Amino acid sequence: MALLKSSKDSWEAQVDFDHLPRHVAIIMDGNGRWAKRRGLPRTAGHAAGAENFRTIATYCQKIGLEYLTVYAFSTENWKRPLEEVSAIMGLLKKYLLESIEKMERDKVKMHFFGDLTPLPQELREMCERTEEISKRYDGIQLNVCLNYGGRDEIVRAARAFAADCAAGTRKPEALTEADFSAYLYSAGVPDPDLVIRPSGEIRISNFLLWQSAYAELYYTDVLWPDFSKEELHKALVAYQGRSRRYGGV
Repeated sequence: MALLKSSKDSWEAQVDFDHLPRHVAIIMDGNGRWAKRRGLPRTAGHAAGAENFRTIATYCQKIGLEYLTVYAFSTENWKRPLEEVSAIMGLLKKYLLESIEKMERDKVKMHFFGDLTPLPQELREMCERTEEISKRYDGIQLNVCLNYGGRDEIVRAARAFAADCAAGTRKPEALTEADFSAYLYSAGVPDPDLVIRPSGEIRISNFLLWQSAYAELYYTDVLWPDFSKEELHKALVAYQGRSRRYGGV
């Protein structure tokens, strides 16, 4: 592969849009630091991050990506200040209202990974309505990880499988990886090919732990609100320059 150039327009030119990953997952990190650097409240960072999410999701649909999964709110995020949590929930509500209005036009499917029961009733009902509407469409599938944690997901799946074994409908010795995957929130969705983490943090932070076993990981110092289409191009170029052997030679 030719050496990558740093000029802005060169990155898009190097992406092979005929061979994109089927599934890209993004940890949308850095909103708070983005706001702090500008002397703004953290809530302003989340608002900027939400707007960028809209931009990137729309672009992923435009280039023909099949699946996009984003980490919107983790099981640990409840520990943040009440004002910040309320602001995030408000942004989610705003996005869902706008999405419901545009789904017929855009044909975007939306699905939620995570335990929605602790969410405000109105937001929970909007999530359910969005998923119901999505059943009619065949476009890009946008998976939003909401009150989601990778370990929590695996524990819940294990409990569900154990319950089926106790009921006599499953046998422990017959369990396969494919069987177990069917108990996860992501059942029926292919594993991510590429996991992107902006913000300079080099860790996976309890995100899609089972599903990312063989995903290619891409890290960048760019904070999420500044993660542009050009930054996405860089990630795609890096991904397409790698050899995926899945443990083979």
